[in-house]
Amino acid sequence: MTEIAYAVEEHVAVITLAAPERRNALSVQMAGELTEAALTAEADPTVGAVVVTGGPHFCAGAARNVLADTGADPTEDRNYRNLGAVYDAFTRLGGIGLPTVAAVRGAAVGAGLNLALATDLRVVSRTARLLPGFAQIGIHPGGGHFTLLNRTAGREAAAAMGLFGEEVDGERAVQLGLAWAAYDDVSVEPEAIALARRVARDPALARRLVASFRHQTGPGGLPWAAAVELERAPQMWSLRRKHGASAAD
Repeated sequence: MTEIAYAVEEHVAVITLAAPERRNALSVQMAGELTEAALTAEADPTVGAVVVTGGPHFCAGAARNVLADTGADPTEDRNYRNLGAVYDAFTRLGGIGLPTVAAVRGAAVGAGLNLALATDLRVVSRTARLLPGFAQIGIHPGGGHFTLLNRTAGREAAAAMGLFGEEVDGERAVQLGLAWAAYDDVSVEPEAIALARRVARDPALARRLVASFRHQTGPGGLPWAAAVELERAPQMWSLRRKHGASAAD
């Protein structure tokens, strides 16, 4: 990998976007490497959580040449696939069977905001800039942008940001429910990794927890009675693991 750094420590896989010269705008290559890194983490049974970060510049969105090529000929197969690769970068990350945390410093714009919103939890810099940016450059949002905003912060925030182009900083993002906590820049990645380590120390349990979490908190949610039944099997598994005969041996 040349545009993504990947490392595992204490059961946490840290995926770092590593093209600071373009503020981590998602090229086709970076998008492919990000997808590969996410699937690598999921395939590793010793990994219990993932943190994705861009260092001082989280992600400036899709690379302009990807957008320009698609606009020049949207039906050309290569252009269609290239834009799809950018979508895959955050849809795959958001769908892996591991708890995911975004550590956001600098700007998360357009597809970069989608990437942050695709994770289960966000830790941000107080001075982070979260903005859609699509309409501001004359294009319609992509990648399910309105859905990601709505499921994270609700309809009002989705309207303010997605329709009207409002930008929010890290502290406002916490107030809106777009992020869990805001810190000074130097603390963002350490705090995100510390959160991830809490669940990652038991990778098998982490994977069952996040599956139940997503089923119950996804669009539409679940009735309480259905949630009780959904949780029964993984809870029985965890009790058997902790207190069963094999645990006593």
